[in-house]
Amino acid sequence: MSALLDGLPVRSHSVGKFTTFGARLMEEAVSAAEANRNFSQILRSVKEGHSYVVTSHGTPVARIVPTKRSSALSDAAKSTLMARLRTQPVQIVGQRWSRDELYEE
Repeated sequence: MSALLDGLPVRSHSVGKFTTFGARLMEEAVSAAEANRNFSQILRSVKEGHSYVVTSHGTPVARIVPTKRSSALSDAAKSTLMARLRTQPVQIVGQRWSRDELYEE
């Protein structure tokens, strides 16, 4: 479905009874009950750039927005984890399995 927002065509996305229009639309209000029922759909929509304000009895209580990916932070976390793993000794617990044993039906 397409629509016009500020005179520009944008793609729409439906979540339950709510419809959002592209990333240009402000946050869409969704009740806590509706957010609970459609949480997976809302997360997929947020992944595409949409934002939601969760309300309880009409009062805003939370905001669901896309995270900003920081490659510097991600790279630093990965480096720290890899450095830590390199210092850990390898421990073999129990018997060793052969490749055939792992893949037998």
